[in-house]
Amino acid sequence: MTLNRAQWDPGGETPPRALNAPPRPVLTAYAAHCENSMPHLLHSAAMFNGKKVVVVMPAYNAAQTLVKTYDEVMAQGVVDEVILVDDASKDNTSEIGKSLPHVTVHTHPSNRGYGGNQKSCYRLALEHGADIVIMVHPDYQYTPLLIPAMTSIIANGLYPCVLGSRILGGHALRGGMPIWKYVSNRFLTFAENVLLGAKLSEYHTGYRAFSREILESLPLESNSDDFVFDNQMLAQILWKGFDIAEVTCPTKYFEEASSINFRRSVRYGLGCLATGLSFRLAKMGLVQSSLFPR
Repeated sequence: MTLNRAQWDPGGETPPRALNAPPRPVLTAYAAHCENSMPHLLHSAAMFNGKKVVVVMPAYNAAQTLVKTYDEVMAQGVVDEVILVDDASKDNTSEIGKSLPHVTVHTHPSNRGYGGNQKSCYRLALEHGADIVIMVHPDYQYTPLLIPAMTSIIANGLYPCVLGSRILGGHALRGGMPIWKYVSNRFLTFAENVLLGAKLSEYHTGYRAFSREILESLPLESNSDDFVFDNQMLAQILWKGFDIAEVTCPTKYFEEASSINFRRSVRYGLGCLATGLSFRLAKMGLVQSSLFPR
């Protein structure tokens, strides 16, 4: 049907459809939870600046918060794929993940630890062709709203690594971080900045984005399978001479959010100091370390 100007003014309303035109397709939900949440229904390959963006989620018993986190991740409109690695959860985390569009689920047959989970996350992301990899915890402790900013920093070649810092902007205590964790964070960060020769606001955030180049260059399999993996990874990035950017990140502490207890926190803190000391001694040529190969 041809419309003349009298029938449709391009500067005015939307043009009418022909009477014999087929009806517009109706969007249907992929799963029950989608009925009131539409962003991922409109998802197409985002390819931010021609780069594939993959979000990895190291998960353990995340059934209660997974869908909420996922919906907000996909609502940002820049993520091509989500890779969920379930570390032998006791709930139905894997089943929920498999019901979500654009999600690849990998389930460990036994618990490998937080570091072991991340090793699987990054390996799978590279195998799936990721150019930018963002780790988002599925417990909704870190807001996915920063994904576009973190992606842009890497995609535009400004920095190859971006951290979401809870310390910048003073959000940590306001978000509910226990005071003993805050004090420990500040002490460890000061010590590590001295040992590693850096000036980061914190080393202990779980919200991180990496370029493919960084992930391919790090000996991650040499790292711990425990929580200190995070710290070792940042030290290795600095060892390789990469720059690290930070963006201020609000965070939330609540019952469903994952956390480690005091005893494991002490072990983590000692591991961080040992990592920093090993870095400094290796820099001085006094020791050889598999974490920091020459």
